[in-house]
Amino acid sequence: MSRFGVFVLGLLWSLAALAEPTLQASVDRNRLEAGETLELTLESQDVTQFGKPDLSALEGDFEVRGTRQLNSLHSLDGETRASTRWIITLLPRRSGSLRIPELQLGRAQSQAIDLQVQQADSQRPDIAAQVFIEATLDSNEVYVQGQAVLTLRIYHSVALYDDSSLSPLQLDNAKVDPLGESRTYEKDINGVRHGVIETRYAIYPQQSGSLEVPPLSFTATAADNGEQPAGTPRVGRQVQVSSRPLQITVKPIPASYPKDRPWLPARSLTLEEHWNPDPASQPTQIGDSLTRNVTLRAEGLSSTQLPPLPATEAVGLRRYPDQPLLRNEISERGMVANREEREALVPTHSGELALPALEVTWWNTLEDHLEQSSLPARTLEVQDNPALSADTPVGDNSTSQRPLWPWQLATLLFALTTVLGFALWWRARSQPAVLRTAQSGPSPRTLLDDLKRASQANDPQATRQALDAWARQQPETLAEMAARFVPLSDALDGLNGALYSESGQYWHGDELWRAIGAIPPAEQLLAPTGESGNLPPLYPK
Repeated sequence: MSRFGVFVLGLLWSLAALAEPTLQASVDRNRLEAGETLELTLESQDVTQFGKPDLSALEGDFEVRGTRQLNSLHSLDGETRASTRWIITLLPRRSGSLRIPELQLGRAQSQAIDLQVQQADSQRPDIAAQVFIEATLDSNEVYVQGQAVLTLRIYHSVALYDDSSLSPLQLDNAKVDPLGESRTYEKDINGVRHGVIETRYAIYPQQSGSLEVPPLSFTATAADNGEQPAGTPRVGRQVQVSSRPLQITVKPIPASYPKDRPWLPARSLTLEEHWNPDPASQPTQIGDSLTRNVTLRAEGLSSTQLPPLPATEAVGLRRYPDQPLLRNEISERGMVANREEREALVPTHSGELALPALEVTWWNTLEDHLEQSSLPARTLEVQDNPALSADTPVGDNSTSQRPLWPWQLATLLFALTTVLGFALWWRARSQPAVLRTAQSGPSPRTLLDDLKRASQANDPQATRQALDAWARQQPETLAEMAARFVPLSDALDGLNGALYSESGQYWHGDELWRAIGAIPPAEQLLAPTGESGNLPPLYPK
């Protein structure tokens, strides 16, 4: 078969794969007790597909209590897409490990989902009560600043009006974070169907000792079972129930934990890094901008508890950090904290740049011991960049092996050009200074106005272009002005940081414009006619 035939077959195979309809499946939770219902959601974005999913595969392990269909339209990147969702209420027929099998909708098939159905708690409150509340902790003993998950379940066998309320959870010497919105489902208790309202909290004790979780009160109006005419006041009775108090034993920081490290009690902690571009896959030159993303992920902590990560520091490397990104995720076991730090790294020297290892110390609360998570050290191979002026490596001895006469010739040429330049300077000294304004291009005043507009508009790219154009008509280079005027040097560092990192949108040009206006006068140096307009080196020596 020819190469063209292979290409056509591969293209047709790819198009067939893209056209294959998909059916996404998800559940509201993967762990539940026997007698509780859960919601299975099936979603399809195939507008050509009609009918309903085939639910016959569920009959062995589940009882289908009800099905709702929702149609919606949403826009993504300017493209409007339609989707259809089926929300299916399921009641497991037995406890143990169950699997929701693959379900069919035309040619589309959903993925299987594993569930864990636990035995019901035999020490349940009085089931004869029509409304009762249950409070449980995932652990009665935690370390200080560690996480304890409090779960409140309100059971009701009668209908409730929507005026229900739950008293807030307020604890002294503890931080409390709600774990998402309340969720509702059904549970069969000894043949009586109960509705369940479940609310969860993450509790972080701030000092060791004993912490008491006070009773929480639930208030609602239970509806009358009789029929109520439309437009008449609500008929029902006020119901108020409270949970039982709970105790948490809070352990202090272990003596073996390093004193100079932030205290991090977590179930698990991982470090990940991503580079763009990846220096391992393509060469790196002086002046290239490398973006390094490092993500710290800890299960059982809040994002505000995660410390800043050590900066990437190495000789010959400039660093422009971005603002850290903090976010929390909610799982079945509680909170999962994420801290993402992004920095732009610009090498200024050629050769090998050694980046140190990144290490985080933490306490494993599951196995109760000290652990270290780290990213290994790496070496960047930096090549010379012909477009930039780079430093000559110190260890280069190749010049000592060359003949002496090229250096003598270079010295002679340098002396001749110095004499010629002095003569031209002496001649130009006697001429009016307005000759410099006769050069082609915009006037210095126009360039200064452009620089003012760009800096006051807080546009780093336009400011850099206007600054370079203005500096070309000055008697000194931009590097020379920055060397003798510290405010200008600081303002240029801030501008370069905005250009080489993603924080450019937060840059303000007021500091640079004030520095330009406050540059002290220097000796007027008239450049020779025909002076090149090349930019000064981005990284002056």
